[in-house]
Amino acid sequence: MKTAELLADAFGRIRDVVHQSAAGLTAEQLAFRPGPDANSIGWLLWHLTRVQDDHVSEVAGTEQAWTADGWAERFALPFGDEATGWGQSSEEAGAVRVPSADLLTGYHDEVHARTLAFLATVTDAGLDTIVDERWDPPVSLGVRLVSVISDDLQHAGQAAYLRGLVLAG
Repeated sequence: MKTAELLADAFGRIRDVVHQSAAGLTAEQLAFRPGPDANSIGWLLWHLTRVQDDHVSEVAGTEQAWTADGWAERFALPFGDEATGWGQSSEEAGAVRVPSADLLTGYHDEVHARTLAFLATVTDAGLDTIVDERWDPPVSLGVRLVSVISDDLQHAGQAAYLRGLVLAG
């Protein structure tokens, strides 16, 4: 197995959990927060997809699906198109109200397809390319992709846990 195939498998597992976590939930269920400062399923899935879209499009040198393909307009969230959820306050996270599970999974599917298209171009040697010099040490492409996978899996697991709470409700 090549490294790019391994990364594609990891991103595919994220996609699977996103779909399992959102499947059949109503807008109200997607917005459920077990406490006033907790994140909702809708926010978690939107955020993990926004971060993947942002980070992968940056290293791929492409415009984000969020803006290029009209997802920002379809979600119609009360903050700028550049928002990914990173650093948002509890109030901002609570403002993420997603009208349907299909909207979340549709956006994620598009980002996933773009991610796979990019990974098809990645070579093992290319993973050492520095993509972000704002950090010490600078961040390589491989480290950036593993970081996205790690964060996405954590948030996907949180969404799956919340789904259990919602359905047990």
